[in-house]
Amino acid sequence: MTSGEKRAPAAHRLADYRGIMRPLAALRAARRAPLLQVAKSAAATIAAWLIAGWLVPGHLPVFAAIAALLVVQPSVNQSFAKAVERSIGVIAGVVIAVLLSLALGGLSWVVLLAVVVAMVVAWSFKATPGTANQVAISAMLVLALGSASPDYAVDRILETLIGAAIGFVVNVVVVPPVLVAPARRDLALLGGELAATLDRLADAITAEQSPARLQELMLEARLLRPMKDAADASLTAGEESLTLNPLGSRHRPELAAMRALLERLGPIVTQVIGMTRAFVDQYDDTLPAEPSVAAIADQMHRAAHDVRLAVQLAEVVPEPEALTSAIPALTSPLDIRPPSSRNWVLIGSLTEDLRRIRAGLRDEA
Repeated sequence: MTSGEKRAPAAHRLADYRGIMRPLAALRAARRAPLLQVAKSAAATIAAWLIAGWLVPGHLPVFAAIAALLVVQPSVNQSFAKAVERSIGVIAGVVIAVLLSLALGGLSWVVLLAVVVAMVVAWSFKATPGTANQVAISAMLVLALGSASPDYAVDRILETLIGAAIGFVVNVVVVPPVLVAPARRDLALLGGELAATLDRLADAITAEQSPARLQELMLEARLLRPMKDAADASLTAGEESLTLNPLGSRHRPELAAMRALLERLGPIVTQVIGMTRAFVDQYDDTLPAEPSVAAIADQMHRAAHDVRLAVQLAEVVPEPEALTSAIPALTSPLDIRPPSSRNWVLIGSLTEDLRRIRAGLRDEA
């Protein structure tokens, strides 16, 4: 048996292992939920069980416990939406179950019919998937756990409303979540990498580059786009976490400043990626000898300085990092001497993008 034949079974086993583990990986989240969130969910579930069992005696308060568990979400706004979704879903499901039970009796197949009818009703009203599932589950539970009498239905609706209210109150009162720190972190990472990309490009245009280094520059520049998307997603999550949050007024100006900074940096990200693409596509070994290249590189370093300064002034980074001055370093537009015929397109492209970056950093129209 050759060495290649020996390696083949091992490769197949590795592929089979990866195929088995891929579905299992879907069971794990990218990051663990905060322990405080787990504690709040547990506290809300226990409180809902006890209070609903006391206010609506007679049956185990399953609906209240489920409602409280589902309503405790990462943000107060999401908790409110989940409470409304849960309440509407339960009310609709209970009504459907009661009507079908009164019309057709308590036969076992009525449970399946109730699930189908609930899904069709939710679909006809263009309900969200979560609400549609809630309607079907509630109809099934009412018919499976108890007699679908009007009194039983009313008790389950009250029980659900109690659980949803308790879950919402717990999420509001017990350290309401404020997702400002992730937004600050992702925006600081974006600003730092944007400045570093400008510095790398400034160094690159003043020296000869190998094809491998050119591709590396392009790959590094392309990382800016997913970093910008991550910062935008974190800011959106932060803004959502302040909706209906009693701590919102304290953090809202901070998030507004970060949003304004991201709107300024967004076009600069596009311009820096375009500058890198132009440099890679039109690179020529004669570029470093051009009389204007040193001045353009200096302006790129100044732009990198001002990106770091803008991030620091927006209080995204608590203290300036590697800043030689707290004053913007960009100067007036360059006076470009005519480049050679090989490089005039690239020189013109770089200077125009620098002009746009300068305008963006100075917040000019």
